[in-house]
Amino acid sequence: MAQTVRLAVNGVARVEEVEPRLLLVHFLRERCGLTGTHVGCDTSQCGACTVLCDGAPVKSCTMLTVQAEGMAITTIEGLAPPGEMHPLQTAFWESHGLQCGFCTPGFIMAASALLAENPDPTDEELGRGLEGNLCRCTGYVNIRRAVHAAAKAIREGSAAPTAVGG
Repeated sequence: MAQTVRLAVNGVARVEEVEPRLLLVHFLRERCGLTGTHVGCDTSQCGACTVLCDGAPVKSCTMLTVQAEGMAITTIEGLAPPGEMHPLQTAFWESHGLQCGFCTPGFIMAASALLAENPDPTDEELGRGLEGNLCRCTGYVNIRRAVHAAAKAIREGSAAPTAVGG
């Protein structure tokens, strides 16, 4: 039996009828068309599906959509205004914090939550903040470099979103 769920996705209020067992990752990808949230392991191990629920990082492959009732969900697509990039996205690009890119949205969302709480994390704090996300390509050095670069840009106020491609 379908249930009504009310939530906001990237600032847009939604009222949807969903099956109670529908995972949030599938709701976002299939019902909202937001394919930046990736399905990786389906067991909350890799973090590719990380989104923000009321500002907190959540692995959407293990959260039911009905559990998001009343929440504000932010996906990688909603991190910056359309046509612009968030400072974390820019830093990942400029610092080569991505290789294949599959894990990147999850890392960026987890880093966004971390920097909202701690705008100047140490390497140890950064490691703890990103420990639920796995990358099989980069070795993490450039991911850490990218998050530190974004943190610095945000702290210094030079982190205005940039135009995509520019």
